[in-house]
Amino acid sequence: MPFNFPILLTWLRVALIPLVVGVFYLPDTWLSPFEKGVASSLVFIIAAVTDWFDGFLARRWNQTSSFGAFLDPVADKLMVAGALLVLVEFDRVNAVVAFVIIGREITISALREWMALIGASKSVAVSSIGKIKTAAQMMAIPLLLSPNFVLFNYIDSGLTGSWLLLIAAVLTVWSMFYYLRKAWPLIKESTEKLS
Repeated sequence: MPFNFPILLTWLRVALIPLVVGVFYLPDTWLSPFEKGVASSLVFIIAAVTDWFDGFLARRWNQTSSFGAFLDPVADKLMVAGALLVLVEFDRVNAVVAFVIIGREITISALREWMALIGASKSVAVSSIGKIKTAAQMMAIPLLLSPNFVLFNYIDSGLTGSWLLLIAAVLTVWSMFYYLRKAWPLIKESTEKLS
């Protein structure tokens, strides 16, 4: 297993996941509900920044590796799933929206793994739709984790986060069908060979 600074950042993101979730379960005598929301939101933002930074550094320093390529999306999906489960429990996100996002991540991860097995992983490389979906998610989740606030006298953080997450859910479904459509000819060809 290779070890370098970008992989260290990815491991740091994995280590931050329990903090995003766990801070909400601290006793109220340690942190008030307001402070829990702020702390969880800040930890999520730090984790999200490491997501961008580790990929940037790995490419810039030519330290990409197959292990890093495996660990990075796993860390992302765990981070988003953990945050969404907390938001569902505290009634800040609809369970259906969370299920759509988490279900898509599982489906596309399985598709990518299967496509890699048949040597066609480039067929399901990240698309621009997937990147926009991720950006919407990464903006929505900290807004929903944080205590509700009003920015510039008219932007409600909870409402804005809810709309961004709804947009992310729509893009999630769209990107899933995009990936499945791209992979379908190879899936069909592969299954025909097996029969």
